[in-house]
Amino acid sequence: MRDLSWLTARPIAHRGLHDPNKGIIENTPSAVAAAIDHDYAIEVDLQMSGDGEAMVFHDETLDRLTADSGPIAGRSAEDLRSVRFHGTPDRMATLGDLLDQVAGRAALILELKSPWSGDTALARRTADVLSAYRGPVAVMSFDPALIGAFRRLAPDRIRGIVACGFERSDPEWRRLSRWQRMKLRYLFHMAQTRPQFISYDIKGLQSAVPRMVRGSGLPLITWTVRSTADAEFSARWADQITFEGFLP
Repeated sequence: MRDLSWLTARPIAHRGLHDPNKGIIENTPSAVAAAIDHDYAIEVDLQMSGDGEAMVFHDETLDRLTADSGPIAGRSAEDLRSVRFHGTPDRMATLGDLLDQVAGRAALILELKSPWSGDTALARRTADVLSAYRGPVAVMSFDPALIGAFRRLAPDRIRGIVACGFERSDPEWRRLSRWQRMKLRYLFHMAQTRPQFISYDIKGLQSAVPRMVRGSGLPLITWTVRSTADAEFSARWADQITFEGFLP
């Protein structure tokens, strides 16, 4: 079995070490730099631009975090790289920009965001950009289709699944059918994805699925940990935390 001790060696800064009160916005070069300075691993999100580039950004639209508006998918990578984040000189980075910045100095965990359409272009572009990267890096997603595609494209790269209860009351999961949510909740896709780690919601950390995962020997990361108390709780049930809002 491959040694994945690097994956859980350090707490993982959720979307980089961001703090809007200090002018550091999530998923920006400044948040990445701050995480490196504090010797944390780094989790960031990837969305696909309209012309097929992997961009470091969480939301499907620009409205919440930037001076622009509208969907990411409607803009080119060149255009998105000029978009200004609120209250900061940072601009949006491509995955290539991110890899150049980190250059192996911290472990990277890349979350592929999904439109749940079956489109696996983001997995293809991520695998392509990572092909020449030599630093510690893992790729994960809620969407088994993306991780299944990434497994086929880059079988030697570390891959994981992000999971939670997938409650229909959560607006993010209302687009999914009851069967889809059940499949995701209970990891019925394991034969397809063959993940090498699981990242599970802290709210469900004591449930049967994450306990089974950890018992099987797969590394178990939990998200999103927002306090020292949560970190102490997580230490009993998971191998590492993805955190924000405090310094563990």
